[in-house]
Amino acid sequence: MLPTPRKFTVMAGAAEGPTRLNAFDNALLEAGIGNLNLLRVSSILPPHAVETTPFQVEPGSLVPTAFGTITSEEPGAIISAAVAIGIGGPEEYGVIMEFSGHCSREEAEETVERMAREAFRTRQRKVERVIVRGVEHQVRSIGCAFAAVALWD
Repeated sequence: MLPTPRKFTVMAGAAEGPTRLNAFDNALLEAGIGNLNLLRVSSILPPHAVETTPFQVEPGSLVPTAFGTITSEEPGAIISAAVAIGIGGPEEYGVIMEFSGHCSREEAEETVERMAREAFRTRQRKVERVIVRGVEHQVRSIGCAFAAVALWD
């Protein structure tokens, strides 16, 4: 088992690339997480985790990350990705939601915020605040939008 992260950083980026994988890699670089090994995780923020910027982790590190991403090869298409973190009381865990789609940044952000609030309702808990971060990209050739919550220590 990995140690429970004590810090988190919310980030987003969008970019073009000559291939789908290069577009994804470039979006990761734009978001500030491109030189790491992402371990995709589900959607729980550990209790007592503190939001921290800048994101400072050694290149090549394994970083648990909840993220939404979309890549498109349709020139002119608008793509967006967003994440939201629902946060309850100071001693409680939070809930992270991710979304991506063919929509505006605002639509993606509204969607993930609703999802985070619904996750709290389902758990019969009170949400104190919601952190939302999204990005929008108009595809030129091959584009990618990426939004994430990195969990680290």
